[in-house]
Amino acid sequence: MKKILAGMSGGVDSSVTAHLLMKEGFEVAGANIVMHSDKTGGACGSMSETGIARQVAEDLGIKFFVFDFRKEFSETVIKDFIETYERGATPNPCVVCNRYVKFGALLQKAEEMGYDAIATGHYAQIEKSNGRYLLKKGEDETKDQSYVLYCLTQSQLSKTLFPLGKYKKTEVRRIAEENGFVNAHKHDSQDICFIPDGDYASYIERSTGTKFPQGNFVTIDGKILGTHKGIIRYTIGQRKGLGLALPAPMYVYRKDTESNEVVLTDEKKLFSKELIAKDVNFVPFDTLKGPMKVKARVRYKQPEQDAVIEPLPGGRVHVEFETAQRAISKGQSAVFYDGEYVVGGGIIE
Repeated sequence: MKKILAGMSGGVDSSVTAHLLMKEGFEVAGANIVMHSDKTGGACGSMSETGIARQVAEDLGIKFFVFDFRKEFSETVIKDFIETYERGATPNPCVVCNRYVKFGALLQKAEEMGYDAIATGHYAQIEKSNGRYLLKKGEDETKDQSYVLYCLTQSQLSKTLFPLGKYKKTEVRRIAEENGFVNAHKHDSQDICFIPDGDYASYIERSTGTKFPQGNFVTIDGKILGTHKGIIRYTIGQRKGLGLALPAPMYVYRKDTESNEVVLTDEKKLFSKELIAKDVNFVPFDTLKGPMKVKARVRYKQPEQDAVIEPLPGGRVHVEFETAQRAISKGQSAVFYDGEYVVGGGIIE
């Protein structure tokens, strides 16, 4: 019998994950990981969720562990989040968390404790073919989370189970109801887990002790349009909330950290057909040998787009889209697909 350590966040997905593993005959224990000190109910990794996870584990009759990963979370996810904004890019904290905490620190802890694998409530699937572990989309297209899992290595995939990959969310809620789980009707958390009020700029200023100064809104050719409230408060493609009275709509085109300027333009110039990605991880193979046709996304819920990826020196990849894409943002992830399977992905440079 395989011993599985199931990550239990306090949400309905991870609770049903543990239940399904038990039904399959695995020896299951639950693990709740505390990643930050926020006390707001519903946030992934918050202390307030531990009690709910513990209650479900007791109802299931399984061992339950709580791991304090606040140090690991701070040194990887929060550090990257702040530094990415400081250099004028837009971070993707879920990708970093999956890479270093959920499938890094938790997997390491599981192995130390003698568990064969970990399981999480992600909507994705893992298959083995020709000696490689492949990452596949979840059956529920509306919940598929393969985009934030592209960074998982062969070693991590080989020791991970995604029991919910073949289920729809409605089925998962029904299973939770049938088993009387206290969290059967709990809402999914949507925001950045460690900033539940959504005010990431104030969070960064509190964390760094730095007040990001005002500067100029400018056009591409340098004409001053007004004053911005601090460069970290704006994202590429943003139109609303600029606080400017302009004769025509203008959008954030670029953030220049050296001059402390936010560059605005009309919507046409937001579109681009190419990007370069760094820190690229491939799933079906180790390295990209030549050009490859793929479907690609440059943000989580974006419809897939036709593209060609080509290898560049230093483990980077050039991506060229068939049609121009709106507001490609540095720091976000470009993820590549071949049908239902994840080819790989990287950070937009």
